[in-house]
Amino acid sequence: MNILTLTAELNPIAQAGGLGDMVANLSKNWIKQGHNPIIVLPKYGFINPEKWGLRNTLKTLFVKMGYWDEYALLWEGFLPNTNVKLYLIENNEYFDRPGIYGSPNEYADNDRRFIFFNKAAFEVCKAIDFSPDIIHSHDFHTAFALAFLKEFYKDVPMFRNTAGVYTIHNLAYQGKFNPQTALLYAGIDWKKFYPFSPFEYYGMVNAMKVGISYSDKFTTVSPNYAEEIRWTFAGEGLEGVINSRAADFIGILNGVDYSEWHPEEDNLLYEKYGINSLEKKRNNKIRLLKAFGLNDNDDLDAPLIAMVTRLAEQKGIDLVINKIEELLQKRNFKIFVLASGEYHYEEFFRYLSHRFPNKALNYIGHNTKLSHQVYAAADYFLMPSRFEPCGLSQMYALKYGTIPIVRETGGLADTVQEYNHQKQEGTGFTFWQYNADDMAFAIHRALDIYNNPTHWDAIRKNAMMQNFSSYKTAQDYIQVFQWAREKYI
Repeated sequence: MNILTLTAELNPIAQAGGLGDMVANLSKNWIKQGHNPIIVLPKYGFINPEKWGLRNTLKTLFVKMGYWDEYALLWEGFLPNTNVKLYLIENNEYFDRPGIYGSPNEYADNDRRFIFFNKAAFEVCKAIDFSPDIIHSHDFHTAFALAFLKEFYKDVPMFRNTAGVYTIHNLAYQGKFNPQTALLYAGIDWKKFYPFSPFEYYGMVNAMKVGISYSDKFTTVSPNYAEEIRWTFAGEGLEGVINSRAADFIGILNGVDYSEWHPEEDNLLYEKYGINSLEKKRNNKIRLLKAFGLNDNDDLDAPLIAMVTRLAEQKGIDLVINKIEELLQKRNFKIFVLASGEYHYEEFFRYLSHRFPNKALNYIGHNTKLSHQVYAAADYFLMPSRFEPCGLSQMYALKYGTIPIVRETGGLADTVQEYNHQKQEGTGFTFWQYNADDMAFAIHRALDIYNNPTHWDAIRKNAMMQNFSSYKTAQDYIQVFQWAREKYI
């Protein structure tokens, strides 16, 4: 199957969140499964062609934007360490900027930037003579491609049998734009902008609504999140649109690339370990704590709770701020926070480390190597998200024998089960209501088993035996693609 993936992010070349991981993992697995995926990505100004082995094809693409033509240059290469073909669209006016979506606020012309990118992707197919069976679009940035497919390209032979599949990664970011500019750039007739049409959303153009409406099938990144966003409390105003196409909507759990995230093979760790050598996990904790200034007098064997996160309201940081000082005073444990984000949250964790210098550690910023070391060193992983479409962090934690403490929302509810003492089943500790007391109670329950060898050994082994491989996720998407193509075959 020829699969064209359009994405604004790609790990490790240009990434702002989990979208880049998913696109890379799916494509790597599809090629292993005998399919022919290609990825099209904007060539952002921060992408170094030499570092990633990219080549300028010297081909110029002409893209119609409103009443005028604009150009793009086409680069090519491979997704690093794979045989997946990668094409990048260069236009300095749109993409030679320090951020993917903004810096730090969203760029005011994101409608124009991504409409240009969506249109240019069809020109890439023409330039390389690639006839896709599937166009797979992700989030609002590439939603318009599915409208262009049906509005402009269905009579073009190379796209005549192409189906479109749309994936929602985070419903909160919908791409709401002024119709006077968005419709002009898109080349969409104003006659198609009327109440309840695919393009109209309370007087605005909503790119995510466009993607849902024009897709043949659409998906999101976990079964539980798929159920949640059909209701008002999580639907972000699009629950009606989603429910109108419920028969074409599927929740598929994101997966993990275990070639990168596995403690027995992870070269970034202080010491590798596995399910039968968990005593080595302790060595990772001791070395991490000493690397951050603690010594043997600081009770290095106390339970260590970790957070590797983005500091934003969505991640439940307000719950942590509400309770963590009280918990550190009442219970014997340490907390390590590797994170960056909103400044006032960063300042709180700096303050926390100052108040509890032997119990609260932090690294404000992004550090890939350190993140692996933290997953290996920690005993528990705290993830109290307000909402979480899927989440990969809890899956990493499970494989590293680091017990998740999570709120039952989205993909967290699909991947972490409350530990049952009688049956010695389950993989973590959960709470449902979004409040600090319930989170604190889950933390207390988790800490209570730390010094019970029977339960501590059972829950860690349960966790490490979980399998959320991205290979299975890729197979599930192929099934959706086959369903989407039925009307075109």
